[in-house]
Amino acid sequence: MEKSEVIGKLSVCGLDCSRCADYENSEIRSLSSKLSVLLKGYKGLARMKAENDPTFKGYPEFEQILGHFAKGTCGGCRSENVQCPLECHAKTCRKERNIDFCFECDVFPCNKQFKGKLRELWIYINNRMKEIGVENYYIEQSQKPRY
Repeated sequence: MEKSEVIGKLSVCGLDCSRCADYENSEIRSLSSKLSVLLKGYKGLARMKAENDPTFKGYPEFEQILGHFAKGTCGGCRSENVQCPLECHAKTCRKERNIDFCFECDVFPCNKQFKGKLRELWIYINNRMKEIGVENYYIEQSQKPRY
């Protein structure tokens, strides 16, 4: 995999936009859309099943969440259509400093990016990319669960 492909999948901070539940081209969006189609009309059966299995009482909420995942409304952190709930300075910093990833910046790790456990993860991710290369990091992290 080429660095340019990886840049299209990873955010500047190093999180994987392509595997995010809100990403417009993610597998989660694709599978959720397919599941929504397959479950079309299931609401009535879910009501009947709820009489014997209380799990199905939550079906309307499940359907709403599935519908949200099926929309995939975010274009990723490098796009103009960013829907990420994380407050991330790297999205604007990359334009100012003309970098692809935070570790390429001469002030990494800056004090503007994240706090607490997320900050620790951000530093780890960027140090790992610097150590093994962006392409190898992408392959390595794609083998792990996203959440």
